[in-house]
Parts: sequence; C-alpha cells; structure tokens
Amino acid sequence: MDYFLIATVLIVLSAIFGYINTKFLKLPTTIGLMLITIVFTLAVFALSYFDDTLLMKERELITSIDFKTILLDVMLSFLLFAGALHTNFQQLKIQRKPVLIFATLGTVVSTFLSGIFVFYVLKMIQLDVDFIYCLLFGALISPTDPIAVLGIMKKVGAPKNLETKIVGESLFNDGVGVVIFLTIYQIAKGGVEISAGHIAELFFVEVIGGIILGLIIGWTTYRLLKSIDEYDTEVIITLAAVMGGTLVAQKLHVSAPLAMVTAGLIVGTDTVRKTSMSAITEQYVDKFWELLDVLLNTILFVMIGMEILVLTFHATYILAGFIIVPVLLLARYISLLLPIKIYAKKLGFVPKTNLIMTWGGLRGGISIALALSLTNSMERDLFLVITYIVVVFSILVQGLTVGKLIQKYTKETETTEITSL
Repeated sequence: MDYFLIATVLIVLSAIFGYINTKFLKLPTTIGLMLITIVFTLAVFALSYFDDTLLMKERELITSIDFKTILLDVMLSFLLFAGALHTNFQQLKIQRKPVLIFATLGTVVSTFLSGIFVFYVLKMIQLDVDFIYCLLFGALISPTDPIAVLGIMKKVGAPKNLETKIVGESLFNDGVGVVIFLTIYQIAKGGVEISAGHIAELFFVEVIGGIILGLIIGWTTYRLLKSIDEYDTEVIITLAAVMGGTLVAQKLHVSAPLAMVTAGLIVGTDTVRKTSMSAITEQYVDKFWELLDVLLNTILFVMIGMEILVLTFHATYILAGFIIVPVLLLARYISLLLPIKIYAKKLGFVPKTNLIMTWGGLRGGISIALALSLTNSMERDLFLVITYIVVVFSILVQGLTVGKLIQKYTKETETTEITSL
C-alpha cells in the first residue's frame, strides 16, 4: 500500500470512530477510539468466517505500517511538544524533585521488580523464559505513556499538584525507559560487553544530550517568536522547531522526545508567552497544537486498536497477560513508595497519592512499539500479547476509573477540611 492510501484509510476510520464516540459513547477520545477500533476489528474477525475479504484488507493495512518507526521517530515528538506546551511550568518547577525521582529511580526500580515478578509468574504457568528477556519486558512496560496520560488527565479534573506529578513523570520517564530498554536489549542480544561506564555514557548522551538540545531549540524558538509579530509565521516556526529539532536529535543520537518536552516547556511558560507572543499569536499557536494533538492521538489509538491483528493467540499467552496485569500494578506501587514518603510532607501530597499514581500510570503506544522491536528469540510473540493486554486494560479500565478514584479522595480531603473548621 502507498503512504497516501494508508494515511487516508486511517484518517477516514478515525473520523468515523471519533464521530461514533462523540455522538453516542461520549468517552474520553483515547478510550473511546481504542474501544471502538477493537470492537470493529473483532467484528471483522467474526465476519471472516463467512467472507474474509475485509479481514485480509485490514491485515494488509496494519502489516504495511511500521508502527514502531511511525510512533517513536515521527509522532511522539509532535505529541510531546503539544503536551509540554500546555503543562503548568510553575507547578512542574515546584514538583521537580519528586518528578525527577519518579522518572529515574522509579523507572529503574519498576523495571527490575517487573522483570523479577514476570519471571516467576511465567514459571508458574510452565513458560520457561530466560530472566534477561523478562527484564527486557520490565524495561518496555515500566515507563508510563505520556500520550495516554495527557489525554486522560485533561478529562478527570485532578488537583493541579497531583496532575503535575503524573503528567510530569510521564513526560520524562520514557527517555529513561528507552535508555534502560536499549541497554538490556544489547545484553540480551549477546556479543556486546556492557559496562557501568557504557551505561552512564548512553544515559548522558541520550537523556542529558536531549535536554540540552531541547533548551537550545526552545531558546532559539523564543528569540524568533519575539523578533516578529505575524501569527501565521510564528505558528510555522513552532512546527519547524519540532520537525527540525527531531531530525537533529536523530542525527546526534540524543533523545528526541526529551528534546521536544524541554522545548515545549520553554515555549509554553507564561514568561515566554507574554514576552514573545501577541494575544492572537498565542491563541493560534495553542489552537494549532491542540488540533494537531487531537488528530495524531486519534490516528494513534486507532492503530493501537488494530494492532490486535498482529498478535499470536495462544491460551497460555492470554492467561499470562491477565495474571501479569495486577503484578505490574504492584511493581509500580512499590517503585513509588520511597519518593512519595520523602516528599509527602514537604510538598503537601493529596491523600493516597501512591494509589492514584499507580492506577493513573497508564501504558500505551510506546510499550507496544518497543515490544514490536523485540526479536523472535526474545519471546516476541509472548511479550507482544502480554503488552497488548496490559495496554488495553490500562487504557480501558484504569483510564475509565482513575477520574472516580481522584474525585473520591479529593472529596474526602475537602470534607475533612470542612469538618475540622
């Protein structure tokens, strides 16, 4: 299939499914689109018992899409810049220490705990998988997906300090997660000697290099916006910053996602907005990136829903996926305990922050993209099925209920404060 046909089919399906969700289901976009796409794909499966033409066409479409490349190398930069552009920078500055620890130490601890737990769960159901591959799975499933988290957090009405922790962690921990994944991936492939110095170098180049590049891109964009007052040109400058910055990051082998998060935070700060954009420019920049964010999110979650076609269905794999869902939630809960305990009193965390962050730490397209990059010798089919089950549970179940969980404990806090008065 040619690229225009693929893009057309995806956008047409996104428009149809988006209309159905808006008109009838009225769910958050990410949840509604994934649910409708999965139901549609299952219906195509059922129809294939009578006529498999539509199934063959859909399978041809999804297998012709390089999901990993499209998401990690193209879409992610746009989505993260858009998310960072509308993140409360002042709140993030206040919460920077716990967010940093969540995104680094929390991700490392979660990776190892997940790997250990999954290793023993698989042994329990007679699946003999090498520990290094379980650790590799722990690395790809531990980062919370910023795209999924941002989409849900906009809808649930979380307190700003809690929203900042969840969104801030998700914006930054994918860069750390990818470094951990790449390191373990090289060990799992064999033939490459990995030392502590090599890991430190990889971390520095990818993460620190990405942040430094983002600072340069953000500052350059700010200076360009400040020097003119023409809203259409200024919108194009922000678009060029993301596209050009992503290309430079890829050439320099630094983290493009972290570069775009950093650039987006700089361009989106109140100080930069007030000194570099007129009111009409600010309105157009915001609306442009909101629309692009919605469009790419819509296409992404339709693609995730259709990825069910590339799965290898085995009863044991599906059983493993359902058992591992609560195991991963436990690993995440434990990984958040230390930083929350350290900063809870200093920064006034809302009650049950650990429980809310555990349930609100959604997995999404990044985990699926990394799972698709596994080789067959790394138990690709098994871990792809498990990853898909975890992601679907995360988006549909956790995504639909995290708002109620937040409201419950927020109301309890408000009631307690009123009673004490």
